[in-house]
Amino acid sequence: MAKKKKKKKKYIGFRIFITLQIILILLVVGGIGYYYVGGYASTVASLRSDALEKVRSSSEEAFRENETSLVYDANGKVISTLVGDKDMYYLEYGDIPDYVFWAFISTEDKRFYKHGAVDLLAIVRAGWAAVTNGEITQGGSTLTQQLAKNVFLTQDRTWQRKAEEIFISIELEKIYTKDKILEFYVNNAYFANGNYGIEAAAKGYFDKSVSELSLSQIAFLCAIPNNPTVYDPLTNFDNTMTRRDRVLSAMLDEGYISAVDYGKAATEEIEIDRPKTVKHDYMETYTYHCAIRALMENDGFEFRDSFDDEEDEEIYNNSYNEVYSEYQKKLYTKGYRIYTSLDTSMQKKLLKSLSDGLSENSEKTKDGVYKLQGSAVCIDNITGYVTAIVGGRKQDLAGYTLNRAYQSFRQPGSSIKPLIVYTPILEQGYTPDSVVEDKKIEDGPSNSDGSYLGKISLRDAVAYSRNTVAWQLFDELTPEVGLSYLLEMGFSHIDDEDYRLTSAVGGLTEGVSALEMASAYSAIANDGGFREPTCIVKICTSGGDTILETSMEEKPVYEANASRMMTSMLESVMDYGTGKSIALDGYDCAGKTGTTNDNKDGWFVGYTYYYTTAVWVGYDKPKTLTGLQGASYPGQIWQDFMQKIHEDKENIEFKDYISYHVEDEDDYPDIQWEEDYVEEDGDQEDNVTKPPQDDEGQVTKPSESGDR
Repeated sequence: MAKKKKKKKKYIGFRIFITLQIILILLVVGGIGYYYVGGYASTVASLRSDALEKVRSSSEEAFRENETSLVYDANGKVISTLVGDKDMYYLEYGDIPDYVFWAFISTEDKRFYKHGAVDLLAIVRAGWAAVTNGEITQGGSTLTQQLAKNVFLTQDRTWQRKAEEIFISIELEKIYTKDKILEFYVNNAYFANGNYGIEAAAKGYFDKSVSELSLSQIAFLCAIPNNPTVYDPLTNFDNTMTRRDRVLSAMLDEGYISAVDYGKAATEEIEIDRPKTVKHDYMETYTYHCAIRALMENDGFEFRDSFDDEEDEEIYNNSYNEVYSEYQKKLYTKGYRIYTSLDTSMQKKLLKSLSDGLSENSEKTKDGVYKLQGSAVCIDNITGYVTAIVGGRKQDLAGYTLNRAYQSFRQPGSSIKPLIVYTPILEQGYTPDSVVEDKKIEDGPSNSDGSYLGKISLRDAVAYSRNTVAWQLFDELTPEVGLSYLLEMGFSHIDDEDYRLTSAVGGLTEGVSALEMASAYSAIANDGGFREPTCIVKICTSGGDTILETSMEEKPVYEANASRMMTSMLESVMDYGTGKSIALDGYDCAGKTGTTNDNKDGWFVGYTYYYTTAVWVGYDKPKTLTGLQGASYPGQIWQDFMQKIHEDKENIEFKDYISYHVEDEDDYPDIQWEEDYVEEDGDQEDNVTKPPQDDEGQVTKPSESGDR
């Protein structure tokens, strides 16, 4: 009797289902007639036209455009992944395990290889399953329809979207093979928690590539896209496991796996292993900034640092910000492979040196940020690339923090002197032995120790950082000439108010960044050849095609011999001057201290044959720090870091500058230039300009400043 009742129930259910289907068909037919009679024919035609345009104007890139970009350090190690709205590592068809395809076909679209874009039998089957099982266990949409919805449309539940989905699906199957559509689908399916694509899901939940996963793990992942909320493994693990078993059962029923495979996979325990994310704060923010600007420049954007007026500057800034924002979005969605010059090992050393050097001061803001801060940049003098950049002390804070190394601008104190006073004046005929006078100047600066040394050599003026000498020479040179060197090297915050004598001792309106200072000093170390600082070596597509490659072209800013003389004088700073206490052990080094009024900013910038490093220390909101000098906190940080990165290197001396000597004084009765010169050791070289000399053959300073 029980069996008869059961059969009767099924029969009644079948009659209800058939009746519902007939009514549904009648409603659809009636609806179509109504749409045409009621003027909806044009709407449907418009949807079809829009669908055709979407597909035909697209390419395979439409299915890849939200790829995850990767950043590599100098040794090829991934240091960052750039994830936008979709976290998708795109895999080609041949790189995707068959289990993945079989899992989706078995559960989502059994007749995938047999039907067209739309499967009417699947719709009927899904309806029947819903009636008999009391829940929706099968989808009516084909994999092609789901792909169309995921890539080209919104998730709105309207008849218009459904109609366009169908039109797009039909067009897709005209253009692409079934295998290609499967590839697209697997790479665009959503696996919850920001993971788009099977590879992203494998890395996001198991910290492995999908090629390393077991059948059970793959079935577990393929259970998620059916309903990413219900089957979210992080919040509804049991639900995901239940559907995993259903996926495995479907694969067995369809003959894709054996009973043995099924048994082993169904009993396998699943343990989620989320990747431990490591944030390389300052490396990442600087890389993104450099990459965006490199892409902008590669596509023709022209950067500017000077403007005709405020309106001109405002127009440029608006354009810059708009384009910068556009390329910033691309950085997170285009799947770039960004290769950098940053050295993770050096980065750790620089961060540690800076953090340890300031560790005695632990005062923090209400947000938990250290009040006393610092920044530092290291540049490889051989290549010109940035190898390490630190924008603040080491702290465990959420998100990215201010990268002071290139985003903060502070007054440089005396560290600016070699750039705008001394190297330029050496080009005008001065030498390290030229005699200058350290004396009190009315309305001028005093020296830090309050004393005046009288007549001294230019070398000593630099070594002891005599402010009065720098002031006089800058006045002779003129601020316009001196500051022009900074503009040539891309210093971005030179203000109209900076064209004054106070700039000679670092009194700039807005200031400079550690990045700018490191790149400028590196130019002196490089015989005056300036290279635009960057960490970008090249940027490629995910397929390996090179988009751009940097060449680090040199721009001559300082004369070579003037640069070598400047280096020699900066060596004296380290031998017996203000930097004596922080000289490197066993390595020739050159550098300059810098301290601003009231000890609010401390700088040290120095270099060896190999590297140039600039260090700044101060408060984000400037205030006095007792004991802050160029040779104290910043200098000690510089010394600690530079000593470490030179441990395995051979000492290489700096190149000698040319010392001038007159062969026959009668040939030079007046101050003049000569193409030939003789070095003190007697070696002859040609085509080098000779500095002005007096009647006795002594090099003199020019009577008036000239153009550079």
